[in-house]
Amino acid sequence: MSQNIIDLYEPINIPKIVDENIWIVDGGIVTMAMYGTRIPFPTRMTIVRLKNGELWCHSPIELTPKLKAEIDKLGLVRHLISPNKIHYTYIHNWAKAYPEATAWASPGVLERAAQQKIEVTFHTFLADEAPVEWSEEIAQLIFRGSRFMDEVVFFHRQSSTLILTDLIENFELNKVSKKFGFLIKLIGCAAPNGKTPLDLRVTFWGRKNQARDCFKQMLKWEPQKIILSHGKWYEKNGTAELNRAFAWLGQG
Repeated sequence: MSQNIIDLYEPINIPKIVDENIWIVDGGIVTMAMYGTRIPFPTRMTIVRLKNGELWCHSPIELTPKLKAEIDKLGLVRHLISPNKIHYTYIHNWAKAYPEATAWASPGVLERAAQQKIEVTFHTFLADEAPVEWSEEIAQLIFRGSRFMDEVVFFHRQSSTLILTDLIENFELNKVSKKFGFLIKLIGCAAPNGKTPLDLRVTFWGRKNQARDCFKQMLKWEPQKIILSHGKWYEKNGTAELNRAFAWLGQG
């Protein structure tokens, strides 16, 4: 499938301010084998500058010379985050460019990388509790319940921003081809009413109680904004959007 099936979130490879000390960077397209074809996904990473000036990089995108020059203006890259087992591909190159950075592994990512024969090295593992390196500034938990993958979700306290990866996707139909738009509507991820895609939702069958517990914790954070890795992110009304997007979990 060609890249013109979905438009990029221009400009790419340049940090865009979300709030004080937090940026997003939109990148190019990656494709993933799904539904018997290759599905294109626009990429997006999140950067947080910690109080000590170090940079925390969530789901790093392809590291181009242009992007590296821009990031080096923000601070010193210290933490490379794989939030789930399918978001890790570029961490190897980032680790080579920033040898003093720590690469943090999500649940199942080592096994996934081995299956895909993709070279990557991690130094330590993410857990339900944020490590001391960022616990005062970023909260986290492992969102459990899926039989396919767990996702580590994060909350940047200063900006009241929830950082998600694949638990919500929110594709704008005017940015995609008609054929791809049909698929987006079918899996329930058309903006502005994006949610967990259908193929991921079904993996929670019989285990939604675990997911509800995680969801309740995210609600306690009362996010104002929600950054997503794929599609249009939510710049306001974060808690309301969270309730809407996870209505499929039910009350339990």
